[in-house]
Amino acid sequence: MHLPHNGSFRSLLPGGVLLVIATLVIQGGILRNLAGIVDFFYYTAFVAGLLLSWRFHSSRVFSALVLIFLQQRAIEFFSQGHPPLIGPGLASLETISFLLPLNFVALAMIRDRRVSIDAAAPRLLVLFVESVFVAVICRPAPSVGPNLFHGALLNPSWFSWTTIPQISLLSFVVALVFLIVRTVLRPKPVESGFIWALVASFLALNANDIGLTARAYVAAAAIILVVSVIETSYVMAYHDELTGLPSRRAFNDATVRLEAPYTVAAVDIDHFKSVNDTFGHEIGDEVLCMVASKLARVTGGGQAFRVGGEEFTILFTGKSSSDILNDLELLRATIEQSPFRLRRHPDRRSTPRGPDRRTAGARKKTHRPKSKPRSTSTDLTVTVSIGVAEPTADLRDFEGVLKLADEALYAAKRGGRNRVEIGKNQRKRSKKKSQEYIA
Repeated sequence: MHLPHNGSFRSLLPGGVLLVIATLVIQGGILRNLAGIVDFFYYTAFVAGLLLSWRFHSSRVFSALVLIFLQQRAIEFFSQGHPPLIGPGLASLETISFLLPLNFVALAMIRDRRVSIDAAAPRLLVLFVESVFVAVICRPAPSVGPNLFHGALLNPSWFSWTTIPQISLLSFVVALVFLIVRTVLRPKPVESGFIWALVASFLALNANDIGLTARAYVAAAAIILVVSVIETSYVMAYHDELTGLPSRRAFNDATVRLEAPYTVAAVDIDHFKSVNDTFGHEIGDEVLCMVASKLARVTGGGQAFRVGGEEFTILFTGKSSSDILNDLELLRATIEQSPFRLRRHPDRRSTPRGPDRRTAGARKKTHRPKSKPRSTSTDLTVTVSIGVAEPTADLRDFEGVLKLADEALYAAKRGGRNRVEIGKNQRKRSKKKSQEYIA
C-alpha cells in the first residue's frame, strides 16, 4: 500500500507517544506501590493483543506477542527470584538479548497471514530450537554461557551502564536500523509498532530486574503492538489499500461538518478502461498509484480522496475556485508530464504453449521454427480531467455542489479531456501548455 509522503512520520507517532508516557511513569516511581495494577495490565495487554491479532489475521503481531511474553518468563525462570546479574539468570538475559532483535527482523520480513496451525508451525519450530538453545546455555553450571557473548568489540568501559553484552547491543542496533528503513519504505502501523516494541523490550532487558520495572516495559511493548493492530484496522477502513489515499468513508466523514467557503474538484483518469484492456490490470494499478501520488501532493491546501475506481475527489476547505484554479492546472500538467515506460509482454493466450498433437505431423514436415515471446517498450502518457464546483448563494447543499463538480467533469470529458472545467458558470477553460505552469 502506498501512503502519502508524510505517512512514515504519522505512523511512528502512536507507538512513540505510548513509550514516552510509559517511560515517564516508570522512571517517575509512580508504579512503585502498584504491583497489582502492573500485573493486571501486563496480562491484559497480552490477552487482548493475542485476541485482536487473531481476529484481524495479524500473525506477525501474534508471534511477536508470544515472543516477548516468553522471553520475559524465561528470564524470570532462570533468575529464580533474583536480579539477572549472575549465573543462569545473566546467561538467559545475554542470550535472549541477542536472539530477540533477530526474531523481530525475521517477523518484519514475512507476510501477514491468518493465524492458523499451518502458519504457526514454522515459527513454533524456530521458537522451539531457540528455547532449547537458551536452556542449554543457562544450565546451572554452564560451560559456554559465560564466554559466548562476552567478546569486546569496543572499549568495555563505554558500556558500564548496561549488563547487555556488546554483541547483543549490536544486534539491537542492526535490527532497529533495519526496522526504521523498512518503516520509511513501507509506512504501516505494524512496522512502526515493531520499532517501539523492540525499544521497550530493550529497556526491559536493560532494567536488570525481573519485577515491576521489567514487567512494566514488557507490558508497554504489548500495548504498543495492540495499538498497531487497531491502527491497522483504522487504516484499512479509512484509507484505500492500493493507493494509500483516504477512502470514500474518510471523504464522507470530512464533509459532514463542512461549511462554506470550500471547493470540490472531481478528478477522473482519461481513457482508463483502455489502459486496463490494453496493458492489463497490473499496469492499471500502477497508473492509479502514480496519479494518486501526484494528487497527494496537490498544492493549495487540498486533500485528495479515492472515491472509487479511477475517480478521485479533492477537497479544498476555506478556498474558492478562483483561489485553487492554478493549483489544479499545475496538477493536471504535472500528471500529463509524468509518463512511465512499460515493458509490454504478449498476451498469454497468443504465446505458443507447445506442439499440438493434432498437427504434430504437419509441423514435423515443415520444420517451422518456434516463435519466441517478445517484449516491447511503450511510453504511456496519462492525463486527467477535472471538474470544479463551489457553493453559491443558490447552491448551499454539499450534494448539489458535488453533483455540479461531476457535471463539470463530464463537460471536461466532452470537451476533449485533459482539462479543468469550472461548474459554477459552466465556463470552459481551454487547455494550456504545461510549460506555463511548470515554470
